[in-house]
Amino acid sequence: MKIHYSNEVQSALNDHKPILALESTIIAQGMPYPHNLEFAQQAESICRDQGAVPATTAIINGEIYVGLEKDQIELIARDPSVKKISRRELGIALSRKWHGAATVSATMHIARSAGIRVFATGGIGGVHRGAEDTFDISEDLTALGSIPMVVVSAGAKAILDIGRTLEYLETIGVAVVGYKTSEFPAFYSRHSGFHGIHQVNSAKHIARMYRNHTGCGLHSALLVANPVSEKDEIPAQDMESIIAAACTSAQEKNISGKKLTPYLLAEIVRATGGRSLKTNRALALNNVGLGAEISREVHK
Repeated sequence: MKIHYSNEVQSALNDHKPILALESTIIAQGMPYPHNLEFAQQAESICRDQGAVPATTAIINGEIYVGLEKDQIELIARDPSVKKISRRELGIALSRKWHGAATVSATMHIARSAGIRVFATGGIGGVHRGAEDTFDISEDLTALGSIPMVVVSAGAKAILDIGRTLEYLETIGVAVVGYKTSEFPAFYSRHSGFHGIHQVNSAKHIARMYRNHTGCGLHSALLVANPVSEKDEIPAQDMESIIAAACTSAQEKNISGKKLTPYLLAEIVRATGGRSLKTNRALALNNVGLGAEISREVHK
């Protein structure tokens, strides 16, 4: 697989410096312009301030890029032709010369191929509500089950069936730990009601756990669930009726597949008067900070 590296990422690879992989779907499909561009710039700035090199991943004109220059980030943020690309679609995107935003699964595949071991995202995809009828299960989960990286997220997106997502993660052998919590967070909310994940309290302990995880020959990810801060969260009880209404609307409009998550998130932004967008941005930046810290520890 041919990968183009930014000068900053190539230098970090040559000098064995900490690198943090970042996805681009959150830029292209997760937030409207110019909020998405501001977010991308701030995420990379936080990463550098924490002592790691940001490696935002995307497909541009059918070429894979790890680390984006300013004009490339602008393109991903503004160009409406940018498609949402999962791992299974990488070959198609390259053949068709698409501009593509890399999902969690695509970013993990590309980053691991580049030798990057830590990745921060907003929230992972998972088992959708009603999956017993639709079989709508994100490819993010199969990537987590087959790619040995540290993945930092604020749990699974709250639009999902969190209980079934956790069961699926267990089935495919993904180790799930909570950063300073034993309760799996629910994206916008710190609390989901699903307790019992292993609590870790420092980036150093997470790095040691990852080394032991891979040292045992395991080929799955170590998923670090990092709750949104208290000041930025929206309580779960406030979100549930909004999410349920958005899911009902999507069902009535026959929206499914890769269009479903962006639609639901946009509906939630509208229903919360933009509050969910602010929380989404805050939790994703919080994950970048922790991810950069873990990357430093992993590279020691």
